[in-house]
Amino acid sequence: MSNFSNKILNGDCLRELKKIPNKTFDLVFADPPYNMQIGEKLTRPDSSKVYGVNDKWDQFNNFKDYDNFCKAWLKECKRILKDNGSIWVIGSYHNIFRLGYHLQNLGYWLLNDVIWRKNNPMPNFRGTRFTNAHETLIWASKSKKSKYTFNYKSIKCLNDDLQMRSDWTLPICNGKERLKKNGKKIHSTQKPEALLHRIILATTKKGDTIFDPFLGTGTTAVVSKKLGRNYCGIEKDKKYFFAAKARINKTAKIADDFLDTIENSKSKPRIPFGSLVELGIIKPGTTLFDPKKKINVKIMADGSIKYKDTEGSIHKIAAKIMGADNYNGWTYWHYNFNGSVVLIDSLRQKFITGKQI
Repeated sequence: MSNFSNKILNGDCLRELKKIPNKTFDLVFADPPYNMQIGEKLTRPDSSKVYGVNDKWDQFNNFKDYDNFCKAWLKECKRILKDNGSIWVIGSYHNIFRLGYHLQNLGYWLLNDVIWRKNNPMPNFRGTRFTNAHETLIWASKSKKSKYTFNYKSIKCLNDDLQMRSDWTLPICNGKERLKKNGKKIHSTQKPEALLHRIILATTKKGDTIFDPFLGTGTTAVVSKKLGRNYCGIEKDKKYFFAAKARINKTAKIADDFLDTIENSKSKPRIPFGSLVELGIIKPGTTLFDPKKKINVKIMADGSIKYKDTEGSIHKIAAKIMGADNYNGWTYWHYNFNGSVVLIDSLRQKFITGKQI
């Protein structure tokens, strides 16, 4: 693994992929050639040239050649993904439907398609079609049985405590973020860091390793490094490769103190509070109190607590006090541990390790 952690490789994608061991990476982000089939040169109404995607790397002889290419790299990416890993692929209407077809045929399990709606898209200069204002991403796990990472609570917090939807409005890469040389874009399809920030934050954990088979100017590696993830990427074009390398070297990791994310409830073990009493991790008679230390209750031998004329679980009593139908008692009740006020939620870990208070 060390040979492919925090490294970028200059070479042909299919050749370099074969050198990587099975089950190496936690996540793949792939921004492959779109096979956009642009024929004549594009111009604006004032006859100035439009610098669209007409690079040689995006050109294929026919759909069969493109399909064979996609099947080959998708098959290799599945091999190098860990069993609980997942993959993101991005494309436009030119190729995304073909990619989805190949993903399913290769045994990936589709989880979501996400619309990246650009709030500053390139207009349709000829006025012959709708303005193409979005790209599509497909998120898939390695298999139907994969226990893939999805940081639901973190991504909900990122969205002001609303569930994140599958339509994302983000700007295209521009301004200081866009890499240029002599006033011209170094790469025609450089993706914005905001897009990768959301993907990596949502579907990886700190310390995971992310692979990009079409690294370009290095956005995936740069955001991975910032967010405390490891990275690996392949880029064939030397110009892009050296631009990516310089960009990565200039990138600073966010301090560890600020990389923690909200933990999903389902990632915590489901432990009845009464089990902690049975095992002596917390004893009957122990006083619990609310966050403001205004309400005190005692733990009974069966793990229940009493408040005024009501008795019941830590959750039921917390809900009554808060005037709610349901409430999480683990995050409401505190107890005194060696002079410190501690949430009873910390007792879950004590249960796992078998320690007693």
